[in-house]
Amino acid sequence: MAKLLIVLFVGLILEAVGVVYLGKGLKEIGEPPQVNAGEIARLLGRGATNKHILLGIALEAAYFGCLLYLMSQADISFVWPVSALGFVLTALSAHFLLGEYVSPLRWFGVSLIVAGAGVITYTETVKTESRSPTISQSKLESR
Repeated sequence: MAKLLIVLFVGLILEAVGVVYLGKGLKEIGEPPQVNAGEIARLLGRGATNKHILLGIALEAAYFGCLLYLMSQADISFVWPVSALGFVLTALSAHFLLGEYVSPLRWFGVSLIVAGAGVITYTETVKTESRSPTISQSKLESR
């Protein structure tokens, strides 16, 4: 379980920083002055060469790799909801790396997400403990 939580935490950091870099890069390339094929192509070209967007994509790909590993090792009903803890790290990353203001109401919403993820983590611990065979069960099974 500890290994899964470490991979999850590393993955969530990758995701949070990746999202911040994607957002920063998208703000740098801006919006097209008009929506037509030429402007969209120019915008895509600027995005494909923007270092922040490319770094964000690489970090998100690494996060996806962590997520695939986690889903192969644990119940998806555990992994996916607990991955919502990324909202905390993303809000912190946006605040510290981009200087975004995160309102108290938004922090309250993030705390609700953390509480929900805590409940889900607790249920995984309880499930794991209930699966552990007792000494008498182990003796019966070995006969």
